[in-house]
Order: sequence, then C-alpha cells, then structure tokens
Amino acid sequence: MMDFPLLSALIWLPLAAAVVVLTLPEQRRELVTPVAFGASLIEVGLAGYLVATFPRGEAGFGFGERRQLISDLGVEYHLGVDGISLFLVALTALLVPLCILASRNVERARPFMAALLAMEFGLVGVFLALDLLLFFVFFEVILVPMYFLIGLWGGERRVYAAVKFFIYTAAGSALLLASIVFLASQAGEGLTFDFTRLVELDLPIATQRWLFLGFGLAFAIKVPIFPFHTWLPDAHTEAPTAGSVLLAAVLLKIGTYGLLRFNLELFPQVAVDWGPLLAGLGVVGIIYGAVVALVQPDIKRLVAYSSVSHLGFVVLGIFAFTSSGMQGGVLQMVNHGLTTGTLFLMIGMMYDRWHTREISAYRGLQGIVPLMAGSFLFMALASAGLPGLNGFVGEFMVLIGSYPSRGWLAVVAAAGVLLAAAYLLWAYERMFTGEAGSDRHPDLSPTEIGILVPIVALVLFLGIYPKPVLERIQPAADRILERLAEVPGFEPPLQVEAE
Repeated sequence: MMDFPLLSALIWLPLAAAVVVLTLPEQRRELVTPVAFGASLIEVGLAGYLVATFPRGEAGFGFGERRQLISDLGVEYHLGVDGISLFLVALTALLVPLCILASRNVERARPFMAALLAMEFGLVGVFLALDLLLFFVFFEVILVPMYFLIGLWGGERRVYAAVKFFIYTAAGSALLLASIVFLASQAGEGLTFDFTRLVELDLPIATQRWLFLGFGLAFAIKVPIFPFHTWLPDAHTEAPTAGSVLLAAVLLKIGTYGLLRFNLELFPQVAVDWGPLLAGLGVVGIIYGAVVALVQPDIKRLVAYSSVSHLGFVVLGIFAFTSSGMQGGVLQMVNHGLTTGTLFLMIGMMYDRWHTREISAYRGLQGIVPLMAGSFLFMALASAGLPGLNGFVGEFMVLIGSYPSRGWLAVVAAAGVLLAAAYLLWAYERMFTGEAGSDRHPDLSPTEIGILVPIVALVLFLGIYPKPVLERIQPAADRILERLAEVPGFEPPLQVEAE
C-alpha cells in the first residue's frame, strides 16, 4: 500500500524516544518531559494517518510488513492491522501524551517517562503483531514498565500490588508460551508462528480444547474475567495516575483482543462449544463488578471495579457470535478506554489537590471546582451509558446483538447499566454536591483542560456519529463470524444490524 513502514514506525518510535529520554544528561533534565511529549505527539500523527487511510470495507490485514527473523524456527517479523486492532492502536497513541502531561511534575521524571514510552512500545506491538512469538514478546515486554510504574511510583502498598500483578500475569504468560509453541509445532512442515497460516489448520477437537484453555486463561487473567480479577483493584489503587490510565484504558484490552483475535479464529469449534460459558462469566463480571463498586469507600477502587463490570460487556459481545454484538464489544473496548481512563485522570487531579481518595473526605466540590465537577459528571454519565454519549452506543449494540443468542444473559446484563448509573451518580452526589466541606483549591488549570478537551470531543463524536468507526470494525468482525460459521452443526444467530 505504501513504501514507508508505518506500522514499524508506530512500534519503534516510542522505544527510540525512551532511549533518548534515558540518555539525556542530568543537567538537561528539563528536556525530559518535552522530548517524551513531542515523540508521543508524532505517534498520534502516525496513528491518525493510519486511521484516515485505512480503507473502509477492508476485512483482512492492511499495511502489512513481513521479514524473516529466524528461518529455522519459523519466526517472522510479521505486522498487520485490521478494523479490530486499528482503533486500539489509535487509543494507545492518544492516551500516552495525555498521561505525560498529567505526570509533568512527577519525581524522577526520566525513568518514569521512559517507562511510559516503553509501555506504548509494547502495547502497540501487541495489537500489530501477526507472528505469535512476536506477539508474545510484546505481551511480556509490557509487564516490565508496568511493574516499575506501580512498584516505584505507586502508593503505600505499591510493592505488594506490583508483585501481585506480576505473579498473576506471569502465570498466564507461561501458559500462553507453552500453547504457542505447541500450536506452532502442529503446522506440518517445520515450525511456523504465522497467525495467517495457523488459522488454516484443522486441529483435532481435543487439541483445540487444550490450546483454547491455554490461550484463554492467559487472556482471562489480563481482562480480567471473573474470578481472575483479584489483582486488578490493588494494581489500580496503588498505581500512579498514568499507570492506572494505561492499565485500565489499554492494557486490559489485550485480554479481550486476544480472545477475539486468537481464541475465536484459531479454535472455532471450542469457541462455539464454550461460548455460552464465557458469555456467562462475562455477565457475572458485569453484575459482580457493579455491586462491589457500589460499596467501595475509595473512589479509585470504585472505578477499578467498574472496569470489571464494563469489560464484562465486551466479553458478552464477543461470545454472542453476532455482528452487532462483536462490533459493540470492540467499540466498547475503545469507549471504556476513553471514559474510565479519563476518570482515573480526574481522580489523579483531585488527589494532587486534596491528597486523599476516600469518598467521605470530599463534600460540595461543585461549589469549589465547578469545571472539575462538570467534567467528572460528564465522564461518569458517559461511563454509565447515557444516550448521546459513547458508552450508550457500545453497550446498546452488545445488548441488542447478544439477545438473539444469549437472551436471558442479555436481560441480566442490562441490570449492569442501571447499577453503573447507581454507583457513579451516588459517588458524584457524595463528593460534589451539598454544602462545601473540603478545603479550597484551584479549579482545572489550562493544561488540565487541554488534557480533557480531546477526550470529551471523542466521547461526543462516538456517541452521536459512530458510523466511521463501526464501518471499519464490521468487515473484520464479519470475517471472524465467517470462520465460526464453518464449524459443523453451528448455526449463526439471527444477525441484528445497528444502523
């Protein structure tokens, strides 16, 4: 499509910037944030160009790059992007510069900014890799900067949270690596880790089951799907603001992306057989996460549990096996990244002023910081699924798309929308309304307003006119459904198309 290696540039630019940041001399440390921010803005430009030039109606992988790395082992540098990975790359690129701005006053800025850029390197690589071993390398790279972000810049229990995060995800990684290597050995003539070749294998059902389990557990921990969620609240609560944003907005999506990309396409028979179970676990997560969020005294922990609930909708949409459900699930990955990521940004802004996350410590903030109050309420309503904002579109498509195949599960999941409104609006009522009882601090600064404006604009755009996004997601979703339709005895549910 073009000679310029756009996907490679998107992957390697953040890593190059991280190296530059780390090698800046101590006497020029004032350049750390500008260099990191400048590199991240270039990344935004590259991602914007990728979205703008990605053809509508393209079901396959575009902008492909392919080179042999280790011929004897069948390892390739194989990259590609489709409608599913496209907007996850764009979401990552958008949030990193906002995280850098939000962390402009952080202590030990040089390693902190390098860790953020290294995170971006790994996250973008995960969404673009089409060689399974290369995917695994990026999957593992992400653990290191996130571990240090939590362990070095986190809260009082940061070491405990960092170790717990690392142990959980490393255990999943071990299962994933073993499954990848075994799958590569089934290709026939030598090893291959090429996803586009492995997807054509006709594996015995017993082999599919074990491999589905190995891949699925690794991704279920990452989402996390109930009951593998226990690491998430601690990691979120103790992580610095930027770490919480990237963890909630992008890193968790690796799990749902992996289920959609690999489990459904590589092991379609087992996906069909176990689809009701996975959809059911998604609904359990929706209700459980919402109910537990409702009783949290810590606002950051409340938003952390809301992620368990919101990602349950994504899992339900994926395993509904309808076009609308799958499109809604992918769109909800992006929506959740925007809304929950922004809520964590705003909690960080509040913590910088009042140095507490306890809901009971706040009172009457709308009379003290009205711009902050209005912005928080706007994002809370978007997260709760208010019509006209982005969260409504994704959740509505998941519910209407899952009803034909998972009828009673869709009905139960709808209660999660009501519970989301309850825990978010009740938190707002306790913190922002009533007579002012908190110390007075300045309202949003121009920089903080600049951080929020692009996200607010996207929340409105996706809520009012999501068509440009959905028409790029749909062909890739339909390609996966066509793969599932090849399973003997499987009858695709009635397709409910959202106009």
